[in-house]
Formats: sequence, structure tokens, C-alpha cells
Amino acid sequence: MTMQTTSDPAEHQGVAVGSSFYAAMRILPRPQREAMFQVYSFCRFVDDIADSDQPRDVRAAGLQRWRDDIDALYRGSPPPRLADYQQSVRAFGLKREDFLAIIDGMEMDVTADIRAPSDATLDLYCDRVASAVGRLSVRIFGLPEQDGILLAHHLGRALQLTNILRDIDEDAGLGRLYLPREGLLAAGISSLDPMTVAEDPALPNVCAPLVARALKHFDAADVVMSRNPRRVVKAPRIMGKYYFSILQLLIARGFAPPRAPVKLGKAAKIGILLQYAIV
Repeated sequence: MTMQTTSDPAEHQGVAVGSSFYAAMRILPRPQREAMFQVYSFCRFVDDIADSDQPRDVRAAGLQRWRDDIDALYRGSPPPRLADYQQSVRAFGLKREDFLAIIDGMEMDVTADIRAPSDATLDLYCDRVASAVGRLSVRIFGLPEQDGILLAHHLGRALQLTNILRDIDEDAGLGRLYLPREGLLAAGISSLDPMTVAEDPALPNVCAPLVARALKHFDAADVVMSRNPRRVVKAPRIMGKYYFSILQLLIARGFAPPRAPVKLGKAAKIGILLQYAIV
């Protein structure tokens, strides 16, 4: 992965041009945009390792190489695939521990397939794979330290919980079950088999508390963004509204099996972009 500078760095960093991420980040000034594409690229590569069908020890070794490369980056001697990150790290004060937290989150999917984690483990997972990304992002966006940490905490969890609720069937096909064990037991579901849980008629009772939790995080994120200048929060606003709209579609569809896939339409994405992209 060579981070070359081009007219559109997304082309060299695996960013899907039609994706919601691309739309939200394309509106940023060039230095911020390139830094965000670097963060995205890093996340994509470590996620690809975690989701590959290679043996667990091979995937763990791949993640360890990324840890070693991040350490080398912060020692001032990055490998070629991270050479272009040096400028972003210096310009925006990106923290080594946030990159490493993301790798730790991916490793949670490598050590063993996640199946019905405790509420505390689920929250830790959300912090590592989503809020840590947010902590890198808010520094790039230029939010004040305290509000940036708060926004990363709440918006990261809101987005990740929405992903989990949207991807129940896809994750079950991979042998994964991110719904919390406490919620399953409260709904009378004793099985930890992902496919069995996905087909259980009591599943809506498990999803309802997660929906409520996600909505609270969206509300808290909105409070933080509302007290900061529009130009600073326009990118997270767009991402937040995309995912909030997906959550609304999930609520309208319901969670009883069988479930039709949910996707935000192009017109809805354009509407959100037009609403928030112009400062």
C-alpha cells in the first residue's frame, strides 16, 4: 500500500468513490481529506486481515506486523506503506494509541469468532473499532480536545451499533454474533449459535435495547456537534445522518426473521450531503 499523492488520493487508498465515507470526506480541505483517506486505508487493511479466511495465527501475525509498523512510524522510521502518514501525524497530532486500539479491536475477531459478548466486551469492541477511529478523525477535523473525545465516544458507538443491527445475518454467515449475551438471556434465547439466534422469533426483543442505546449515542453526538462550528463538524454530521437514516430504516423494517437487507438510497444520500456540505 503506497500512499502516493494524486489528484484524488482515494483512488490509491481503496476508498469506494460511491461510498458514504467518500462523499463525507470529499468535501474536506485537501490536507484533511488526504489524512482521512489514510486513516480509512489503514482501517480497511487491518479489517481485511481480520475478515480473511486465513488461519488465525497467520491473521494474528499480519496484525502484529501492522503494530510493528505503527511503532516504527512513531519512532520516525516508517516502512514504505506508512511513509506518507508522517505529515498527517505531525500536522494533526494523531495518537499512536488510537491506531493500536484499532488493531486490538480487529484482533478481537481473530483470537476467536465473537459470539454473544458481554455488554462490557461489546462496548470495548465498539470503542476500539469505531470510537478509536473517531478519535483520530476529530483531530483531523479540528475539534477541541474535550468535545472531540466526546464526539468520538458517542458517534463511534452509534455507528458501530447500527452496523451490528444492520449486519446480523451477514455476521451470522461468518460465524459471528455481536448481540450481547445479557440481551439474549433476557429475551429467553439460550443458544450462542449465530444462525440459530438470527432465526429466533424473539430476536426483536434483543435488538430493541441496542436500538435505544444507539439512538442515545446519536442524540449525545448531536449535542456535541451543535455547539461547534458547522465547518468543523460537517463531515461527521454527514456520516452521522447517513447512519441515523439507516437505523430509521431498520426500525421501520423490524428485526423479526426473515429480514430484507436495508440500504440507504442514492437520493437520500444526496439530500443529506446537500444539507450539511455547504457551510
